[in-house]
Amino acid sequence: MAELIDASKYSNTVKWEKTISDVNDEILVNLRNPHPSFYVAFAVAATALLVAIGFVAAHTILGLGVWNFAPPLFWAVDITNFVFWVGIGHAGTLISAILFLFRAKWRNTVNRSAEAMTIFAVMCAAVFPLIHMGRMWVGAYWALPLPNTNNIWVNFRSPLVWDVFAISTYFTVSLLFWYIGLVPDLATIRDRSKGFKRLVYGVMSFGWRGTAKQWYHYEAGYGFLAALATPLVLSVHSVVSWDFAMSLQPGWHTTIFPPYFVAGAILSGCAMVYSLLIPVRKMFRLEKFILPEHLEACIKLTLLTSTIVFYAYAIEFFVAWYSGNTYEWALFEKRAVGPYSFYFWTMVFCNCIFPLAWWSKRIRNNIPASFVICILVNVGMWFERYNIIVSGLVEDFLPGSWGHFEPGLWEIVITIGSFGLFFVFFLLFCKFFPIISLSEIKLIMPKPLSRGHTGSVKGH
Repeated sequence: MAELIDASKYSNTVKWEKTISDVNDEILVNLRNPHPSFYVAFAVAATALLVAIGFVAAHTILGLGVWNFAPPLFWAVDITNFVFWVGIGHAGTLISAILFLFRAKWRNTVNRSAEAMTIFAVMCAAVFPLIHMGRMWVGAYWALPLPNTNNIWVNFRSPLVWDVFAISTYFTVSLLFWYIGLVPDLATIRDRSKGFKRLVYGVMSFGWRGTAKQWYHYEAGYGFLAALATPLVLSVHSVVSWDFAMSLQPGWHTTIFPPYFVAGAILSGCAMVYSLLIPVRKMFRLEKFILPEHLEACIKLTLLTSTIVFYAYAIEFFVAWYSGNTYEWALFEKRAVGPYSFYFWTMVFCNCIFPLAWWSKRIRNNIPASFVICILVNVGMWFERYNIIVSGLVEDFLPGSWGHFEPGLWEIVITIGSFGLFFVFFLLFCKFFPIISLSEIKLIMPKPLSRGHTGSVKGH
């Protein structure tokens, strides 16, 4: 039955003067001809990655002694990067899945970026436990719950083994969620390609033809994975927080860590999504699809989670003071006014103070200013992980082993290299796959009216 479409209710998505064919043309043509800045960004990311690979190779030969950490600090920048990238990864699917379940229309232009960000961030995170173990060629095998030749199993009470289960499960579900949403778009690219390229996209699209039966199964499967991913993300990042909270270490042994880590993950993920959308919007000329309204909605979500994180910081200090535990309060006092105060106050200002500017609509809609604040938020979230890990471990209950830790050349280069790895994967994805979901844009487009009708149309 035909009906009159009120186009105004779609004003927060795409300017609908375009047809479905126009949407395909304008998005896919930019995959073939991105802005020159794309190649500059890719060259910078690839250079950082190659340098880091050289440092990791040298570190593997020379041993963990090239890092600056020493007992009692066995976790340092490597595990800081692990937790940081896990947080980035957890937020992507959570954003996409929750917005899908709540049918938020602005999601349709940001979900693909968020889902791709998840996959590549978890891949970056998986590298660091292997680096931390030293002997990477056996580290991954030893962490898996498989009996070795001596019939010795891993310690299932270890939080690091929990991470293996949690992250591998999350990566699998996120990969399926991302790839299923990509299948109709792969078929669109297949139908517009020739030769070997058509063959590759044809295999990847699994024979998608867009029949009613295929759409029925697609929507059922996609909805199921969205419903599964949402609680899975909350549980998985809670498991990551238990790596800390299950210990008796002052500053870690607290019940606030699971919701605190989840809120921090969503904050860093929202900020990273915005940070990715701005250059992608320019490189692939997507200003007609990624509108200021979408960007503002992403900023509002970031502001919400920033407020939650601010509350968590305050509660941490209050509980440390109220508990009367000398060791607990001494740790928080050391963070605020001691040798690690720079990292603490950088964390507070980047995650809590600077985002307050977004209460002004003018700042929220100022894309350069919001982009800078989102970059600062990601800096602050890295410092938060560093602050938790390093300041919590550098002094134990034996004053004779106390020391001070500052990142050295190896830590800095490998950290920058992880960003290079992430952006190499993400930019390659943007080059060969649509960064905006074509199928979801088409589904929310208003249906064309029958020719000659100007009012309400009644039919059978």
